[in-house]
Amino acid sequence: MSQVVEAPVEAPVETREPSFEETPVDERPWVVIVWNDPINLMSYVTLVLQQLFGYSRAKATRLMLQVHNEGKAAVSTGTREKAELDVSRLHAHGLWATMQQD
Repeated sequence: MSQVVEAPVEAPVETREPSFEETPVDERPWVVIVWNDPINLMSYVTLVLQQLFGYSRAKATRLMLQVHNEGKAAVSTGTREKAELDVSRLHAHGLWATMQQD
């Protein structure tokens, strides 16, 4: 004995564009912040920023002075994975760094 099963009738699907509030949080860039510390010399911080991020001496010096005078500076932005890598590299060079979503 066999039964015949009818497929359900499909209802129309309503679509709409997401509003700004619905933009996934993961799409916002991540910011890497270097914090001032009492250990590293200013010249060393400048050198690390040049080596790790390819910044000119002038840009690395500006960022280092911002860290020194304001207590912190944003040194890079990007995806979460890039920010995690940048923080890890800064830590490996003895700098205090964190990341946060912009």
